[in-house]
Amino acid sequence: MRDIAETNRMAAAARPAAWRLGTMVAVLGVVYGDIGTSPLYTMHASLALFAGGRSGPVEVLGILSLVFWALVLIVTVKYVLLVMRADNHGEGGILALMALAQRVSPKAGTRAILAVIGITGACLLFGDGLITPAISVLSAVEGLDVTAPSLREYDLPIAVVVIIALFAIQSRGTGRIGRLFGPVMVLWFAAIGVAGAAEIARNPGVLLAFSPHYGVRFCLRHGWIAFVSLGAVVLAVTGAEALYADMGHFGPRPIRRTWLAFVLPALLLNYFGQGALLLREPKALANPFFLLVPHVVRLPMVVLATVATVIASQALISGAFSLARQCVQLGFLPRITVRHTSSTEEGQIYAPQVNSALAVGVLLLVLSFRTSDNLAAAYGIAVTGTFICTALLAMVVFRRQFGWTRAASAGVFGFFLVIDSVFFAANMLKLPEGGWVPLVLAAALMGLMNTWKRGRDLLFARWRQDSLPLASFLARLPASRIVRVPGIAVFLTGNPDFVPSALLHNLKHNKVLHEKVLLVTVNTLDVPEVEAAERAEVKELSPGIFRVGLRYGFMESPNIPRALEALRSEGIGFDPMQVSYFLGRELLVPATVPKMPFWRLWLFLVMARNAVPATEFFRIPADRVVELGVRVAI
Repeated sequence: MRDIAETNRMAAAARPAAWRLGTMVAVLGVVYGDIGTSPLYTMHASLALFAGGRSGPVEVLGILSLVFWALVLIVTVKYVLLVMRADNHGEGGILALMALAQRVSPKAGTRAILAVIGITGACLLFGDGLITPAISVLSAVEGLDVTAPSLREYDLPIAVVVIIALFAIQSRGTGRIGRLFGPVMVLWFAAIGVAGAAEIARNPGVLLAFSPHYGVRFCLRHGWIAFVSLGAVVLAVTGAEALYADMGHFGPRPIRRTWLAFVLPALLLNYFGQGALLLREPKALANPFFLLVPHVVRLPMVVLATVATVIASQALISGAFSLARQCVQLGFLPRITVRHTSSTEEGQIYAPQVNSALAVGVLLLVLSFRTSDNLAAAYGIAVTGTFICTALLAMVVFRRQFGWTRAASAGVFGFFLVIDSVFFAANMLKLPEGGWVPLVLAAALMGLMNTWKRGRDLLFARWRQDSLPLASFLARLPASRIVRVPGIAVFLTGNPDFVPSALLHNLKHNKVLHEKVLLVTVNTLDVPEVEAAERAEVKELSPGIFRVGLRYGFMESPNIPRALEALRSEGIGFDPMQVSYFLGRELLVPATVPKMPFWRLWLFLVMARNAVPATEFFRIPADRVVELGVRVAI
């Protein structure tokens, strides 16, 4: 298979500088929205325990030092320089890393453990996608309190309106508004960098916080309270996973360059500017981000911050759509509706069920927690949990794929694992204050995924038990008196070694077989995309009967009619107007002795009955489908 990552790197080297600049601007709009809006709330949340005049130079410089080294170690070294090297045919993200780790692990038991780690990280990412829009929009709208305190009572209604509008436009796709994302984020990072630089110029002594000495002194002086503060310091690195997850859109080089040349300097200028302000005026802790800005431009800054948080939320919502589709393709969730919002970009999709669930969840969080300070207590556990899963998977990939020694892989990623675990432990202290929200959500999603996977395995086992081996059927076919009728019949089957139940029922009731019969099996590979030349594998089993295997990557949406039309090059005269698709509609019922607990069986049956029909998921024309009922007891 062609090395997509290497091809992207070679193509990038040949592109003109102006094109690269345009790519870097696009990267700002898609990749860095989440981490770019973290300055809105990080410093305030980190120093909240020292409010009331207790935040002196030791506290301010200590928190700044911890924020700086978190950005350097976790984002820059771990993700930008190391983890982004582990591309799965050019794609990144926790599920892509999981597939990569499973591919290089020979033992089935190890692969099962890696699957659990990857799915756990994916479920925690869903929690991140739920909390980020809520806390980001609330933080931006609360900037009105600085400009016009009398408007404080309108913060919540305005945030609700913004969130409803955000989810309402998802069905139109990001293509129309995507061109605005990059320039807006360029303006955002330039604005926060300039605002911070101006305050640093008034108090350059704040730059002493670059030394880790101040972070260590802060921790030694405050002990337990410093440990609690780490739960807020980690808010500075939320969005680090997006750098890796969005690698497939742009390649690693533009993401690295944009981070090192523009995003990281702008973030550090703003954080240190807020620190300089707090050293000069401790009362600014009420809202150091907006108080850093001159009064005359605070209202425009509130507007810009609101737009930036919408962009950050948009990126995470789109990521949730892609993550849900990947889970479906890997067999961990039932089929969902996936609509493509662009005729040219495969990755631009809209998932109505996911969008509705996210909208309801975000609104419930906003109405329940009401302020960004309260939501900060729920934020961080999902992020740090995903960091831990990524470190564990990367340890396997770098050991087996890149040939690192056991000591090197365990030493490097073990070091990051310790840092991630400390941050995770600090965030676990937030459980009573709302930290339980992402954990409950992740646990519920893992329960759903595990139940669906287990139910499907039992269903396939029952099919194998009740089905007729294909070899036996083909051996008896020449001696049978089955009538062959004109046309093409397509039968979908999950197991190519057995006769599809729909075919047996068609023979039983209609007693005919079409002149051409295609037994189609759709396989999802552990790669993001499959090249068109490798999409289909065709084998003629008997005169007029063909076995067709269609391969798709876990980031692709299957389109069976389009794939079958391409079989003309294989010598199969495929005429779409002469095709009938035969599908088995399973009526799932509990067996006499169920192999799952009753509640899990009930849950699986509910998920199965609400799954998107195969005709819609595989984009089969509804007017060419024949469905035959099959009763299956599990």
